[in-house]
Amino acid sequence: MPVRTTAARLGTACRRAVACTACSVGLVLVASCQPGAAPARGASADRGAVVVASFNFPESELLAAIYGLAIQHAGIPVQLRLDLGPRELVQPALEQGLVDVVPEYLGTALASLVPHPGVRMPDRAAVRAALARWHVQVATPADAQDQNGVVVTAATARHLGLRTVSDLRRASGRLVLGGAPECPDRPYCLPGLRRTYGLRFARFLPFDTEEQRVTALRDGVVGVAVLDTTDGNLAAGDLVLLSDDRHLQPAENVVPMITDRAMARYGKRLAGAVNAVSARLTSKALLFMGWRIEVAGAGVLPEARAWLERHGILPRPG
Repeated sequence: MPVRTTAARLGTACRRAVACTACSVGLVLVASCQPGAAPARGASADRGAVVVASFNFPESELLAAIYGLAIQHAGIPVQLRLDLGPRELVQPALEQGLVDVVPEYLGTALASLVPHPGVRMPDRAAVRAALARWHVQVATPADAQDQNGVVVTAATARHLGLRTVSDLRRASGRLVLGGAPECPDRPYCLPGLRRTYGLRFARFLPFDTEEQRVTALRDGVVGVAVLDTTDGNLAAGDLVLLSDDRHLQPAENVVPMITDRAMARYGKRLAGAVNAVSARLTSKALLFMGWRIEVAGAGVLPEARAWLERHGILPRPG
């Protein structure tokens, strides 16, 4: 599949970039990941530290911060690598052992590893089997999910009578779709909308961040946008998440991926810290924290710490 091919190609570039340094420093930040790229600042830090990485969007950064702070509280040294990059960079870094923990999303993770998986319910076993060759383990999934969501403004929904993604079919030819640059290649994004719903948009415009997509939607640059279903902007009231009535999106439970190396070193302490977070994490909490970060302007690390304190994983100050 295209995503897997891209990941493999970028993985080759990463291996070339870090071949001279990975063995000696234990970690290279692969955000630029070009042949000859220099090690990231701090790459020579403690080789025993668990490196917790995120994708390049706010919720993933938040999740990495939450899990990372919980692991640190368990007495394990941690390095946070937030905003590392898209899946095509983060997944090879995990597979190559350059990072140790990545909070993932079940269905999309499986789709990137196994072409046409057809996942509709949580399938930890399938992901575990796919990752075994990379010496990566799959922790217990959280109840929290975050799927691709098809979003329009409330005004567009009223004007066109839109409640479901199927309703878009009669109008899609007149609308511009905004999404992540990878959307045209992702099976649950543009190809899935075409295959499952028969949607043919007038154009597709790529935007690097969800913030840019939300702005484009509100300003009328695009008529439809693909956003996370837990995007904090959905709590503002001026955007409408259309129902995925044909069930294109798979189960996307948050699930931490952990290298065998980290588990061998820290075992039950690491597993216990990660599972304590997953047992308490909900979709509503992600939506609330997303609103706090993306709309109210809260910082990722303070918000992560506050959630951990509210749930008794970290002690409250004072």
